[in-house]
Amino acid sequence: MKGYIFPGQGSQFTGMCHDLFLKYDQVKPLFNQAEEILGFDISKIMFEGTKEDLTQTKVTQPAIFIHSMAILKVLKDSFKPNLVAGHSLGEFSALVAAGVLNYEDGLKLVSIRAKAMQKSCEKTNGTMAAILGLENSIIEDICSSIDGIVVAANYNCPGQVVISGEINAVKAACEKLSEAGARRALILPVGGAFHSELMSDAKDELTKAINETSFSSPICPIYQNVNGLPEISVDNIKNNLISQLTSPVKWTQSVNKMIEDGCMNFIEIGPGKVLQGLVKKINRDSDVSYPELWRIH
Repeated sequence: MKGYIFPGQGSQFTGMCHDLFLKYDQVKPLFNQAEEILGFDISKIMFEGTKEDLTQTKVTQPAIFIHSMAILKVLKDSFKPNLVAGHSLGEFSALVAAGVLNYEDGLKLVSIRAKAMQKSCEKTNGTMAAILGLENSIIEDICSSIDGIVVAANYNCPGQVVISGEINAVKAACEKLSEAGARRALILPVGGAFHSELMSDAKDELTKAINETSFSSPICPIYQNVNGLPEISVDNIKNNLISQLTSPVKWTQSVNKMIEDGCMNFIEIGPGKVLQGLVKKINRDSDVSYPELWRIH
């Protein structure tokens, strides 16, 4: 059974998607549509922009989404998913792959989400930190004991959890987590507290946009971040997508559930190999790969 997985923020790099753009004519219209929808020339930033240009949330998220969509365009009929899942932003890519959203609506939602998150980042004093080498329950207990907002935000793989919240609360949690035996407690270079209640304003904006967008039934189950479970109901998919902005990304739980349901072959669709590394850490017997686009032509 094949599972296709779609990465989120953090997998971007300078020059991303340029090789696909040059090699495959069917990729070019995606960028023309993107320029109309976004109101700026994202190809220039993706192909030639600096690392700093690409780390702006309003650029990063559409860029990663477009890169994933470009790979799907090249795969065409050879793309036959048994199930899909995406990490945070990647859930929107997964929804397009599963036929729930079309490309234009997917990109519009990604752009609205990115801008709303950036606004929330500017209004709130938040950050995130990677915690390595501690049990989930210890991290959760320590976060709940801290004054201020700090929560587990990304369950990436066993021994790797990202916490999110107010800067002072995250710093205090890092100190306590280090004392509790964390191998590392590292503040991340991000602009805000993603997947925490500090994203509430962004969630309100995204809710309105999702409710105004047409969703179709998926061609296969999508394993969603908020609960790590397979979903085919459009109403549930929408609700989970809305909840995702202020809820933790349960990636470890999602991958374990996919494996339990019979998937051992994971193919990453997007820039980089971040998710392949995480899947291998979750289950070393799993088979991870990147699509072999050169075989298609």
